[in-house]
Amino acid sequence: MPVPDEVLLLCNTAIAITGIVVTITWLKFPPAFALLFGTLYLGLTTEVGAKDTPKAVADGFADVMGDIGILVAFGVVLGALLTVTDTMRRLVEAMLKLFGDRAVPYVFAAALSSLFTSIYSDVLLVLSAPLARRLGPRLGARGRALMGGALTAGIEVGLVFVAPGVAAVAIAGILDVPLGQMFAVGLAVGLPTALLTMLAYAALLRFLKWDPEVDEADGTEAPDPAEAPEAPGAPDPAEAPEDRPGNGERDRPELPLLLAVAPVLLTLLLIAGGALADAMSVDSAALVFLTDPVVALLLGATSAYALARRVRDRDEIGGAIGAALSQCGPILVLSGISGSLGFVIKGSGMADTLGDAFSSGFLPPLLLVWIVAAVLHIALGSISVAGITAAGILAPIAGSLDAPPVLVALAAGSGALFLPHVSSNFFWMFQSLLGLSTRGTLKTHTLPMTLASVISLPLILTVSLFT
Repeated sequence: MPVPDEVLLLCNTAIAITGIVVTITWLKFPPAFALLFGTLYLGLTTEVGAKDTPKAVADGFADVMGDIGILVAFGVVLGALLTVTDTMRRLVEAMLKLFGDRAVPYVFAAALSSLFTSIYSDVLLVLSAPLARRLGPRLGARGRALMGGALTAGIEVGLVFVAPGVAAVAIAGILDVPLGQMFAVGLAVGLPTALLTMLAYAALLRFLKWDPEVDEADGTEAPDPAEAPEAPGAPDPAEAPEDRPGNGERDRPELPLLLAVAPVLLTLLLIAGGALADAMSVDSAALVFLTDPVVALLLGATSAYALARRVRDRDEIGGAIGAALSQCGPILVLSGISGSLGFVIKGSGMADTLGDAFSSGFLPPLLLVWIVAAVLHIALGSISVAGITAAGILAPIAGSLDAPPVLVALAAGSGALFLPHVSSNFFWMFQSLLGLSTRGTLKTHTLPMTLASVISLPLILTVSLFT
């Protein structure tokens, strides 16, 4: 008895996705290799065929790169320039003086999830962890745990929800979501998620036993710099504070704080202005040009460069920009191949089958999107890989779901936050830089991020009621 075409298609799709997961987790292949092999397998075993599969791969890759290539590149350059002028630390310290010690975790979570999303997540962790550890003792015996939760809630929520966060930009590009819309709606979901996560985590922490002898690997001492993983372009943890740019060298010239923050504020205001103008159907050529995300990021990065040149030498700035561009390479390749996977899924006919499954009414489509991304994250261990892969799988049917594509993108990002664990490189960086044991890292990283994932989903579902 012949196997129905639809069953065969489902089987081959399942084999392709399972193969991607197994190749990454067990065989330890780079995600880009695994995604491309899975994409080629799906194309060769479906009606796309050997002749058209290479073209579908190339077209999908080019389509995504056309949407996000410049945005990701200049986003991380802007982040690198903010890093080299030490803007993040100075702004957080100024906010702490304004709001006081009790607000320390909330200030951290809010700032990291909204203002500094353009700084690559690994670099942002390396930059913010020493400040978090220094401030933790002010909050009592559980201070380091609270600051760890704040770092998680801020960095990872900003990464997936708020443009120009790298994962947010990549997911938006794959799902054809305008970046201005992704920023506006993402900020409306991401900032409350970060703050509510901290509220929930602080409440839970009262009932969790936090034992510094067991949960903190080193008591109150700083972690061994030799054991801290390096993040490209970030300050070397082995450097003494007095040797680290922007930390100990108080005699180094510094920009006025408001001026240092101006480039990122300019960028975000232009992107948000573009989203508002689009919502109000404003058709001014000059406004459309200035608020285009590419132009906005270019203007922000250019102004940041001009300001950085006033206080830092050309070689230091050039090194920071070079490191930033090398960081965004893997994300760009991964995003492009996820676009290829989406094109092949669309050409195989699987998009129609997925569309029927998502519109069956069994579960709300956004919840199904969240589940897909959550399962991928548990399997793959990387937020960016899970969110981007989920977006590639869902891209062919995003327009047919009973939900705006921007909410599909946010649901994918929300699911990709669920249950980080020991297969994540960020998990081990977090543990080392905060001086925690594995048990302490599960309490301060895995738990808050899972809370953020679960808290953000009803916020996204609520937004869907008004769209």
